[in-house]
This record gives sequence, C-alpha cells and structure tokens, in this order.
Amino acid sequence: MDKQIPNKLFFKIGEVCEITDTQPYVLRYWESEFAAPAPAKNSSGQRIYRRRDIETVLRIKQLLYEEGFTIAGAKKRLEAEMSGRTTPQHTPGGSATPTPAPNASTPTPPGVRGDGDPAGRAVMAEVREQLREMLTLLNRDDKKL
Repeated sequence: MDKQIPNKLFFKIGEVCEITDTQPYVLRYWESEFAAPAPAKNSSGQRIYRRRDIETVLRIKQLLYEEGFTIAGAKKRLEAEMSGRTTPQHTPGGSATPTPAPNASTPTPPGVRGDGDPAGRAVMAEVREQLREMLTLLNRDDKKL
C-alpha cells in the first residue's frame, strides 16, 4: 500500500488494479458489496475511477487483509468512517494504520497461546472483530440520543 497514486483525474480499472495490487474481479465484487467505491462509466461502458475511489479501495483492502475484518465488519466500519462517526488512525505519512498489536505487558487470555499459534490468532481476530462491531453499534446509538 506504499504505492503512490498518480496525480490525474481519472483511472481505468487496470490502473487501479496496479496501484492497489488487486484483481479486476475483486474490485467489481467490492463495488457490489460496498457503497463506495462507485466508479462512473464512460461512453464505452468502462469503469472510470477517481482518486477518492482508489483511496477507498485501499482502505477496504486494509480492513479486510491487514486488520482481519469480514466483509460485513469492513462494510460497517467503512460506513462509520465515511459518515464521520469514526476516523481511521493516521500516521504522519497520511496512511491509515491498524490497531497496534498488544505488547509483552498485555496479558494473554487463558487458553490462547501468545507464541503466534494460528488458532490463537484466529480466536483473537474474531474477538477483535466482535468488539469493533459492538463499538460501532454503541457509537451509532450515542448519535441517536
């Protein structure tokens, strides 16, 4: 995700795939699942992406592949971020960063090995996702009051 987005107004799907390191079918699937990205189509029916669409694709990719969200969880998080309820954490370089991993002083829950056990990581990823979804619901309820 360190690849720079060129300074142009519109991008074809092949360019977006190269910038985001994804396949065209993945982009088309994400378009069907998420409200954004929503590329326009030109007169010949080709998808035309804007910089904002590419940034959204990169954020979706980060949520799914780096932070371990499911499609449903990523959809909720992205909707919350776009509506201003939550914002991604940013580094000085401007890229969003995932929640920091626990350090050595953080206790490991009983039954979960802290040595990189794949089963333990899967359990922790599921717990993390459920907590994020609860936080999203709580934030949504706070806005209604």
